[in-house]
Amino acid sequence: MTILNTTGPNGPGQNSTGQTSTGRTSTAPNTVGLDTAAVTEGAISTLRRGLRLSPEFRAGLAGTLALALVSTAGRVVVPVAVQQTIDKGLGRAGGPDIAFIRTAVLLCAVAVLVTAVCAYLMNVRLYRTSEGGLAALRVKAFRHVHDLSMLTQSGERRGALVSRVTGDVDQISQFMQSGGLMFIVSIGQLLVASVLMLVYSWQLALLVWAAFLPLAFALRRFQRIVSAAYFRVRERMGDLLAAVGESVVGAPVIRAYASEERTGAKVEETVESYRAAQTRAQMMVALTFPVSELVAAVATAAVVIAGTLLGIAGEVSAGKLVAFLFLVTLFVSPMQTATEVLNEAQNAIAGWRRVLGVLDTVPDVADPGDAGRTLPRGPIEVRFESVGFAYPGGPRVLHDVNADIAPRSRVAIVGQTGSGKTTFAKLLTRLMDPVSGRVLVDGVPLTDVRFSSLRERIVMVPQDGFLFDASLGDNIRYGSPGASDEDLVRALTELGLAGWLAGLPQGLGTPVGQRGESLSAGERQLVALARAYIADPDLLVLDEATSAVDPATEVRIQRALDGLTRGRTAISIAHRLSTAEAADEVIVFEAGRIVQRGPHETLVTRPGVYADLHASWTAQREM
Repeated sequence: MTILNTTGPNGPGQNSTGQTSTGRTSTAPNTVGLDTAAVTEGAISTLRRGLRLSPEFRAGLAGTLALALVSTAGRVVVPVAVQQTIDKGLGRAGGPDIAFIRTAVLLCAVAVLVTAVCAYLMNVRLYRTSEGGLAALRVKAFRHVHDLSMLTQSGERRGALVSRVTGDVDQISQFMQSGGLMFIVSIGQLLVASVLMLVYSWQLALLVWAAFLPLAFALRRFQRIVSAAYFRVRERMGDLLAAVGESVVGAPVIRAYASEERTGAKVEETVESYRAAQTRAQMMVALTFPVSELVAAVATAAVVIAGTLLGIAGEVSAGKLVAFLFLVTLFVSPMQTATEVLNEAQNAIAGWRRVLGVLDTVPDVADPGDAGRTLPRGPIEVRFESVGFAYPGGPRVLHDVNADIAPRSRVAIVGQTGSGKTTFAKLLTRLMDPVSGRVLVDGVPLTDVRFSSLRERIVMVPQDGFLFDASLGDNIRYGSPGASDEDLVRALTELGLAGWLAGLPQGLGTPVGQRGESLSAGERQLVALARAYIADPDLLVLDEATSAVDPATEVRIQRALDGLTRGRTAISIAHRLSTAEAADEVIVFEAGRIVQRGPHETLVTRPGVYADLHASWTAQREM
């Protein structure tokens, strides 16, 4: 099934996590988000799951870690050179050994140069790997959003979904390219510094570790608190994007009702909520910095005192003590940068959890994939068998609907607003699955038909006629990407729209603007119909296809639709009953039930819902 105002989901049989799914019926959509268990999930567990879903992050990881090891090990060259220079160069019996000192300094310079080169290569590899992984993750999340049903998507504000694919992934990017790099280097620096400290003086090494061990345990506990705080930050960012996006898209309505002040206050409220959440999270993280500074000062002072005593006892040389103080600085530095790493890590983990929340959401209207049926081309027969439907948390809107629609027939669906006719169309195009009963095409349940086959066989023209920010030709060609300009002109001519096309300033190259705002509502609907025409479907579903056009345009479109629907099964949902007058059969809905069915000529003469609707419509048209 193709809906000609959206992009299609993944290839048949797979959701965006690469898992094969099967069709199923659901009474309510899945929630796109995170439950309590997901929020409290450990950081390491979240990172492991994220890396499993994004194997691109692990590409070339061994080489990157090797470079990180060399660049980190190079940081201890200076302390070692200082120790050797003091103990063997300056402290040599008989006076300083200038040759030894020169050689030590030269080797130290070479080692520092090698370290710098390795650090550069490590950064380059890390950036390339992380950008590749983040691009794949962003595409995966985007495609999975499109795998979700309309009901599932409507369960979360559009801005919040956009935030998961953009802002949340950006937070992961910042951590992978800066905080992640600092994390790798800091761990290596801690290990190398610890080993060398043990070599110089195990007593002083244990003293340093004893000073920092309580801080390490405290940071581990503190991490869970900060994680929850940054998860709230990412939620507030989603609210902010949703509020800003809504106000921009709805600007004409906001101006028309002079509600700029109210809208501004609403946006300001979301901005303030984000600021407050961000401030609380930053304040929590800031607590760790003065604590680490205090512990570092205590550790340094303890090393100076204990090292002096050990030196007096002859257990530590002057060079080793000075080198040890350098090593303490190397050891303390990762602890002090832990604040920044923790900040970025928690923000990234919160973002990763929200992205995983999207990827973990199983589509409630799923593609049966390779196990599904592929229907041959040709006019489609439709059958509804005891179909019932209810939107989540609401009453039933369809009750025990039974209907057979013959191939090549043109059927009009009519009824008052809220009678269930649009829901009928959504179930037929499998935007949703029924709560009870089943829908069949050519004798095959829709849940057993592969999405690729549905898209090819069934085209739906929605009521709003959404257009993309591209040219007129590109928007029409969306129904058939391989169509040439000649094909588009031919289609418009057959629809009786050649005169309209000739009146446009740039013809097929005319820009339509964002959401088609450069065109009138009626013109946008004309483009949507041309898009459906070029797609050449076997079943055409028109949801209020002529509701937004003037009477003259409606007559022209109705004449063109005769050619479009000839030889095809066509189902039209219409407020204007001129569509029903031209149909082979009319199905009348009331309160979620089919109450009448038959040709227009028959129904209009019988007392009932259709006769009343037709009389009301005729009276309005004559006014």
